[in-house]
Amino acid sequence: AAGALAAALSTAAGLLLVVSTSVSHDLLKRTFVPGITERGELRAARLAAAGAVLAAGWLGIHPPGFVAEVVAFAFGLAASSFFPAILLGIFSVRMNAAGAVSGMLAGIAFTASYILWFKFMHPELSTPEHWWFGISPEGIGALGAALNFAVALTIARLRPPPSAEVRRLIEDIRVPGRAR
Repeated sequence: AAGALAAALSTAAGLLLVVSTSVSHDLLKRTFVPGITERGELRAARLAAAGAVLAAGWLGIHPPGFVAEVVAFAFGLAASSFFPAILLGIFSVRMNAAGAVSGMLAGIAFTASYILWFKFMHPELSTPEHWWFGISPEGIGALGAALNFAVALTIARLRPPPSAEVRRLIEDIRVPGRAR
């Protein structure tokens, strides 16, 4: 029992660290506030960690469903946001940052909205006759992924392609061990 608790706490601590640094460093420092001080970055990391703990605590007290449902939501959200970007980033030489980010935002916004609508805002409507195409909130990630692919590919075609250097890097990833 102690080993299981230690493993759970270790995983939770690692995920909390990832959330806080992703928000403070990757999102704020690299994107929105490049001139942020180290102190400001640390403050943002702490606020992000506190927000993640509060959200996890609230969801622990008011779970949106059984463990299988929550896992289905997590996989649906990942499938609708990260999966198409990773796949297109590796196998499409035309994919660019604007296409990948636009697709991720569209996919996760759609999927999260659908889940929130039927599981939190209007759970009384969470029946097959109200679902789009009969797809439950646990399975909507597949449709979110399709939306992500469509938006990403469309936006990528409207924006300039990646540089030759980026295309060479992607080619090296696709064909390991290939000599330049």
